[in-house]
Parts: sequence; C-alpha cells; structure tokens
Amino acid sequence: MTKISSVLLEHAKAAEHHRRAAALRAVASLELAKGLVVLLLGFGAISLVHKDAWDVAEALLHFLHVNPDRHHSAQVFLNLADNLTDRKLWAMAGGAATYSIIRFIEGYGLWHERSWAEWFALISGLVYVPFEAYEVARRSTPIHWAVLLVNIGIVFYMIYLRLSAHKEAKLGS
Repeated sequence: MTKISSVLLEHAKAAEHHRRAAALRAVASLELAKGLVVLLLGFGAISLVHKDAWDVAEALLHFLHVNPDRHHSAQVFLNLADNLTDRKLWAMAGGAATYSIIRFIEGYGLWHERSWAEWFALISGLVYVPFEAYEVARRSTPIHWAVLLVNIGIVFYMIYLRLSAHKEAKLGS
C-alpha cells in the first residue's frame, strides 16, 4: 500500500468515526433530554404531595382555558387527579427517577461511544416500537408518527453500528 493511499484510508476512517460520534451524541442528547423531562415530571409529582390534586388539576385546566363540562378528556383528567394519593405520587416520582437514571446512563454510554450503550439503545428502542405502533394505529397524529419514526431510525442505526462492529472484529482477527 502506498503512503498516499494509507493516508487517504486513515482520513476516511477518521471522517467515519467523526460521523459515528456525532450521530451517537445526537441520540445521547435525545436520551438525556427524555430523562430530564421525566425527572422534572417526577419533581412535579412530589410537589403535589399533601395537596388536593383535584384543585391543582382544576387550576391547570382553568389556566389552559379548558372547560371540563365541554371536554370529556378534561373530566377524565380531573377524575384521575381525584384518585391520586400521596403514596401514588411518591410511586410516580420513584418511577420517574428510575426511568431518568436509566436514560442518563444510556446517554452517558452513547456519548462516550460505549458498545454496551449501543446494545442498550437497540434493545430499549425495540421494546417501545410495538407500543408506539399501537398508538399510531389507535390515533394517528404527527407526533405519534414522529416518535415512532425517530425510534425506528435509532433502532436501525444501532443495528447498523453493531453489525459494523461485528464485521470489523471479524476482519481484525
């Protein structure tokens, strides 16, 4: 191999690594953002402990200019708020914290290009696809479609990365 072709090959490998790292960091950022949003929702649940959730829900609907007498979903929301207990709020906050920790760990691993995080992203993405597909089938909205398509894109990208790593390992041995 000539020196020029060797340099070009190294340059191509460096460019590919840069693209791979940028894509992984984009996925990591998404996972970190999801973890942060759910963590904030968990803190919101904690803030409702020892409060009348019905009053808080009613105030929220009033703030959003939603009339519970005209919107069935608003009445469902109020009924859910009425059934909240402090124990349920703490359980929701605990679930939110657990979910957030998992997303933060996954985000960290992807940001630092760890292969275990790629596997984790692949598996966790696959777990959500049937639920997201069900939501699209149940009620097709642009948001449901976007969530499904982004998740499918991430799953396929993680499959591509894992297959590429397997191919490189076979060529290296």
